[in-house]
Amino acid sequence: MSIQNLPFFTRIETGESFTMELYLDHANQRLRIDDYRGNIKTVITRSLVITQEHGFTKLILKARQEDLSATLARGFVLEGILRKYFNGNDAYCMALYFTDERRTSDDWMKEDKIIQDVIDIPRVIEKRQLPEDYSLRFAEVKDAHELAKLYGEIFETYPTPMNDAGYIKKVMEEGTIFSVIQYEGSIVSAASAEVCERYHHAEMTDCATIPHHRKHGFMKVLISSLEQELIRKNIYCSYSLARSLSMGMNAVFHQLGYEYGGRLTKNCNIWDKYEDMNIWGKDLSSGDGDFK
Repeated sequence: MSIQNLPFFTRIETGESFTMELYLDHANQRLRIDDYRGNIKTVITRSLVITQEHGFTKLILKARQEDLSATLARGFVLEGILRKYFNGNDAYCMALYFTDERRTSDDWMKEDKIIQDVIDIPRVIEKRQLPEDYSLRFAEVKDAHELAKLYGEIFETYPTPMNDAGYIKKVMEEGTIFSVIQYEGSIVSAASAEVCERYHHAEMTDCATIPHHRKHGFMKVLISSLEQELIRKNIYCSYSLARSLSMGMNAVFHQLGYEYGGRLTKNCNIWDKYEDMNIWGKDLSSGDGDFK
């Protein structure tokens, strides 16, 4: 399935006793409730109706602590915690599944072993420097076409249409920051920070490096540069979702001082199949930015 085939969009829905921000994600067969106010029971009831209307197989709710009991009472399971997500308060990643296939992880024990091996890796302070002939900078709108080409070459499928230059321009205009590394004038590695100004957090995402440039550990350089830009903007909650089967990316976040926050079962479609995703979070005000 191509990353361009199916639609996704955000909408605000308001009822008599609630308002909620929905992310209807047909590409990943899920409904995500990113924000809500009012009666949590009504929010859940309405979100169940929408999920069934669209034939989604997973419902995700980023719940506040005071609403945990209400979500658990309706069958949701706690998959992870996003620390300090809501202006310093935690968000609880609650999930409800509608098929056994979507609920069941294919590689849970293997992923458990990977996360244990990652956590055992020592965190060593070191300076991160680029090899000669490579340069680091923040991307501009004019780079959208080259970034789209990069993502299109690396990912067969991806949760968002990163192979679309128009989409990249749109997220840039909405506040997403891209950090890139160039070699001989061409972008060979990139990562982004998707900033939420309302709640002062940012998701580190869209990490990609052309295969024959991967030996240099560019993700640590890119993510560290994005962290410094977030701190400059007074945003201190940084988090990311890493493929649970990727030893490399999980190790990067651990070594950069991020803490493991749980695992999301069959969360999104990457590499033409649903994959489990590990949550990693970091308080950028803690001063741990020198971890490698």
